[in-house]
Amino acid sequence: MSLGLKSSTEKGSRRYIAPGSTVGILGGGQLGRMMILEGKKMGLRFITCDPATDCPGSQVADEHRVASFSDQQMARDLASVCDVITYEFENVDGSIARLLEEKAWLPQGASLLETTRHRLREKQALVNAGIPVAPYRGVTQAGELAIAIEEIGLPCVLKTVTGGYDGKGQQLIRYQEDIPRAAANIRVGETCIVEGFIPFIKELSVVVARGQDGEICCFPPVENIHKNHILHMTLAPAPVAEEINQAAEHLARRVAEELGVVGILAVEMFLQEDGTLLVNELAPRPHNSGHFTLDACNVSQFEQHLRAICGWPLMTPHLLTPAVMINVLGQDTEKLMKQLPKLSPEVKVHWYGKKESRTNRKMGHLTALGATIEEAQQYFTDDNLLF
Repeated sequence: MSLGLKSSTEKGSRRYIAPGSTVGILGGGQLGRMMILEGKKMGLRFITCDPATDCPGSQVADEHRVASFSDQQMARDLASVCDVITYEFENVDGSIARLLEEKAWLPQGASLLETTRHRLREKQALVNAGIPVAPYRGVTQAGELAIAIEEIGLPCVLKTVTGGYDGKGQQLIRYQEDIPRAAANIRVGETCIVEGFIPFIKELSVVVARGQDGEICCFPPVENIHKNHILHMTLAPAPVAEEINQAAEHLARRVAEELGVVGILAVEMFLQEDGTLLVNELAPRPHNSGHFTLDACNVSQFEQHLRAICGWPLMTPHLLTPAVMINVLGQDTEKLMKQLPKLSPEVKVHWYGKKESRTNRKMGHLTALGATIEEAQQYFTDDNLLF
């Protein structure tokens, strides 16, 4: 069914998707946009599918289709014209993923999506695989919350199991008197998860790629710094001891292997004071904390993801230079535009093409390069540039 210059062929244990073939992307956000820009260099064509008519991905795709992520006819149509299909975020209806798995080539699979889009299933899968996580309990009604908290202890965090990101759908419970308020927010029929609060000293993440044949390659671990629950800054490489880096990579490899990942997986971790690591969350697609790879590595997370799902050999990632990435949010846009003429040439600007600038909406990111982390970070410490 290839629309490209060559037909897709089997190569060893991999299904090879040749240059000229068509990649379908569920989602048209900035991750899809950056994936397309990298994939164009590989000779691939792209069709994006998103409810928005002028989303970031649509501006660079060969074709854009406006449809809901639960539209089964959209999925059938996409399956008929694409050689391989991927998703750029997790909020895709499970029935759509299963349909695409049946009718098309969806290397990431429906199972991984259904696991990682649901916090309770994700935690259970990690525990079943022997991966260390924070203590947790599932609750399905308000009356179960006090029991779960008694078992886990205070403080803890109550989270929705689906749909939450950037701190949405989360409540910190510090004291006993906070419990009734939190319980009142549990809707009838809704499943939530209670997680023990981890007093971590750093939050790390590792972007790991796994090919169709099981080959695994890791990007270097990075440190993530958040503001108001939104990723603000990523430091690459993570300023931690080498044994911590090795442990983080080992943990990411184990997760990718145990879950049978194909493509990119971001593994977010908490580094505790005693040097141990706990896995916090997973993202089965390119991730905000991997944006530095576009400018600071020999291969980007987006190209590596396409290599994996298209059956191309994975590249061994190397960090070519230390880098610091910061997100530009809606409230930062005007300030950045005024400062653009003064930016150092060592600062790369990535703009997503979103039409509306809103508070806490990710509008773009900046990546500064330097001989050291400290040198790269210095570009963002001036009062005019620090958001």
